[in-house]
Amino acid sequence: MGRSCYLVFVCTLICASCFSAIGNNGWNDTDEFPTIALKDSLEWADYYYNIGEFDKALTIYQRQLDSNDAENTHALKKLALCSAAMQNPAAATNYAIDYLQSDFKPSFLLNEGFDPIRETDQFKRVHEKILPNVTVWTLIYLFVAIVGFYVVFVISINKQIHRASRLLIASFIFIHSLFILNISVNSSNYMFEFPHTYLMSTWASFLYGPLLYFYFKSISQKYQFKGYDLLHALPTLTLLLYLMVGVYLVSAEDKIHLMLSRIQSGLNPQDSGKLLLLVVLKIVSLTIYGFFIRKVYLKTAKEKLLDSRKIVWQKNVYQIHILYVITYTAYGFLVVNQINSGVVYATSTAAMALMVLYVGYSANIQPEVFSGAYAYKNRLFPKYEKSGLTPSLSNELKENLLHLFAVEKIYKENNINLDMVAEKLSTTRHNASQIINEHFDVSFHEFVNMYRIQEAKELLLEDKSRKLNIINVAYEVGYNNKVTFNKAFKKDTQLTPSEYQKSILRV
Repeated sequence: MGRSCYLVFVCTLICASCFSAIGNNGWNDTDEFPTIALKDSLEWADYYYNIGEFDKALTIYQRQLDSNDAENTHALKKLALCSAAMQNPAAATNYAIDYLQSDFKPSFLLNEGFDPIRETDQFKRVHEKILPNVTVWTLIYLFVAIVGFYVVFVISINKQIHRASRLLIASFIFIHSLFILNISVNSSNYMFEFPHTYLMSTWASFLYGPLLYFYFKSISQKYQFKGYDLLHALPTLTLLLYLMVGVYLVSAEDKIHLMLSRIQSGLNPQDSGKLLLLVVLKIVSLTIYGFFIRKVYLKTAKEKLLDSRKIVWQKNVYQIHILYVITYTAYGFLVVNQINSGVVYATSTAAMALMVLYVGYSANIQPEVFSGAYAYKNRLFPKYEKSGLTPSLSNELKENLLHLFAVEKIYKENNINLDMVAEKLSTTRHNASQIINEHFDVSFHEFVNMYRIQEAKELLLEDKSRKLNIINVAYEVGYNNKVTFNKAFKKDTQLTPSEYQKSILRV
């Protein structure tokens, strides 16, 4: 009996010592030890992990993945650390991403347990795409984006710019600025901190060309929009509808899961699942509208529909846009092949930044270039600012007017008046007056006198023998009397017709 009691006592001491030792080695995360612990429980897995037997711990953790969410999250976290300790970077990064899908805490990647694999390519790829990383370039992109939004504000409140032109160029710069801001967020990995920035500029991928095309038409030709012009917005509306359903209306958590899944598949987290299709379609859109924009620009330059400074400004904007088309094509090739760095990669953003900064410079230094044909050169005649006379019709009427005076010599008719000229031009009196005022900077009577005096000087020059009387010359060029002729002649030459004739003989 005494021996039996002794054996029971010894066994009790041994069991107590074992439980105490296990508890001191960190059986679980709490101070209390469970009364029953199975060999495949998380407690045993944690025990093996703590004593460095990672292969045993990993096996048990894997069996726990189908348990409740809390235990599943804990198991994924430990599986990532076990795999890292066993120097298996591929498994470790996959388990780490799975853990972040359950409990998104990017700081987990800074855990010292990943030190054995921290310098491996697999871990670096995940680390560099998830943890925030602010660089000089991300700050530059952010600065340019802010400048762009400021330019949009400046243009929008400038009432001197025609409303349609103002809306088009402001929208054009806005989507450039939004794209650059998106790049700033993506390059610093802050899309995980602000998941609703995911693809925030993609909806405008097909708007760059149409906005610039219609802006050029607006400033060069005073183009009036028609209902069928809305067809140009159809690709954008289709893309927006697709993005609303698949991206923009989903929760922030789902967007994070989507981006992490892309990393797990070896893709860039900030790109769309339809990246190749979007890039190809955008390049096609930019190329087609680049051709249309070129046609408008060449017509403007050839027909001189704008003054030289505005044509130069339009040329610069067109050339920057073509630069963007070329650089975006190279950029698209890189991103489709998962290349997110290098000089070629940065040139597309640089071209967009150049457009924003150039337009911003123009908005502050020479805002009058934005209105194009709506801003007339001759500010002496503001009454014509609301005229419906288009630049192309204005130039056509100008050529017809020159033909009437230079070839038909209509000025010789002594009863000439503005109504007569308007009738011969098949236009209104108002338009005829506008043509003369804006193209020649003179009034109608000054324009008539200009031709009459020029012909009078030619007649006097040819009449070296002085066979013509001054009054005959006056009647020949269209004047009714000598007094009016003398006055107009002296105003032009500072000499009377007789004095002019004498000076010719002296020469």
